[in-house]
Amino acid sequence: MEIVVLPSPEEACVHAARIVAETVTARPAAVLGLPAGRTPGPVYGELARLHREAGLSFARARAFNLDEYVGLAPDHPASFRRALDEALYRPVGLPAESARSPDGRAPDPAAAARAYEAEIAAAGGFDLVLLGLGGNAHVAFNEPGSAFDSPTRVVTLDAATRAANRATFAPDEVPRQAITIGIGTILAARRVVLLATGAAKAAAVARALDGPIGVEVPASALRQHADATAILDGAAASRLTPGRG
Repeated sequence: MEIVVLPSPEEACVHAARIVAETVTARPAAVLGLPAGRTPGPVYGELARLHREAGLSFARARAFNLDEYVGLAPDHPASFRRALDEALYRPVGLPAESARSPDGRAPDPAAAARAYEAEIAAAGGFDLVLLGLGGNAHVAFNEPGSAFDSPTRVVTLDAATRAANRATFAPDEVPRQAITIGIGTILAARRVVLLATGAAKAAAVARALDGPIGVEVPASALRQHADATAILDGAAASRLTPGRG
């Protein structure tokens, strides 16, 4: 696994955006797996700038949200679909029909998860998956204990994950379940990029990149991928073994 350490969060995000842009330029019909959340926000801002100022085109690309809360409509203020619509899809002109997300309001979430996995497969799988990193080393919403061959499915969120996301919900309204693409789905991608910034992620980064590979550290699975890159700022990399970055 390649590890790239840059001095600042801004430089880390620009580097990640450059990889996404290179992927879409080389393969205009690229299939992307994309996260919501705070960390990738500047990545999307840079991609929007490249679209406006350098003509980066997403006209033929397809994008799949990595996950969505069970019970949330796509226009809910805390939904990941709405977050990506606002941060990336609309600013870069991604055609509405090319922006896909799990159906959090489906009456049968498990069936919706299976349908989403089938849709990703029908698109040819992911050319690139961009991932953030949870404080417990989850990727997408694959919590500790997730099998490395897991498909898209319904998961129960850890208490720590719910606590970390509490700010976007009213008290006692943080969803307990989500639909997430699986670790197996991620590992089937042609390229994977993990982005982590800030000292708060340093422990999870160290566990994922330096510790034992196993299901209790979901992000450690990425070390088994043939083309995976971790992009970190200095703070996030601060607990790595010297020489790892």
